[in-house]
Amino acid sequence: MPFYEILALVIILIILASSMKIIREYERVVVFRLGRLLGAKGPGLFFIIPFVDKVLKVDLRTSVIDVTKQTVVTADNVTVDVDAVVYYRVGDPIKSIVQVEDYRTASTLLAQTTLRDVLGQVDLDKLLAKREELSKKIQGILDEATDPWGIKVSAVTLKDVVLPDNMQRAMAKQAEAERERRGRVIIAAGEFEASKKMSQAASLYAKNPAALKLREFQTLAEIAREKNVIVVPVNSDVGAIAGVTRALSRGMPSEEQRKKR
Repeated sequence: MPFYEILALVIILIILASSMKIIREYERVVVFRLGRLLGAKGPGLFFIIPFVDKVLKVDLRTSVIDVTKQTVVTADNVTVDVDAVVYYRVGDPIKSIVQVEDYRTASTLLAQTTLRDVLGQVDLDKLLAKREELSKKIQGILDEATDPWGIKVSAVTLKDVVLPDNMQRAMAKQAEAERERRGRVIIAAGEFEASKKMSQAASLYAKNPAALKLREFQTLAEIAREKNVIVVPVNSDVGAIAGVTRALSRGMPSEEQRKKR
């Protein structure tokens, strides 16, 4: 075979190899021919014209933007450091190439500015208590802003909120004071309930003096069991009380008997 035929065959093989493209399932390529947009190709096998067509590959999988710590001044003038994570994916590969120069950098910078703007409109208490609500609000703003670029923001998560040391101490004191207040309220509520019950008992005893006398005897009996000094009320029936005391004394075992048991 002549040399020029071999050379021509090699050139044809090189052209065929360079014109053949294989794209994975999660990828697309945007094809430009002489500067004009042809469209998106893939997945699988397709052919281009070498040296005429230019292809740009786009990954359709969900990507992550780790937003570095941003210094945010809240609505109540507290300076905090907040970092977040943004999850996004390319929904339209043509828009992601044609409408924006670098959609990754643009999305990252937009996420940083949106994070500062949204969190700067709320006070510290809301920032700490409603992080999920604020994350959804940031997600909605980012999704709307990146839609012309063919980007879909699927989720935003606030990772950490770093407070100044003096603010941490102040919040610890506030939490301690709140716990003490709740404890005092519970004690006061218990005293109030006890006073209501005692008032009800006093009303019943006033209507039935015999019940009050029986209660006195029961109390004295409990005291006698422990061999304590018995204080007899002035208006009590001394004879009846003495009888109760003697009966209890006869029924109680001596100290030696208790030890033997």
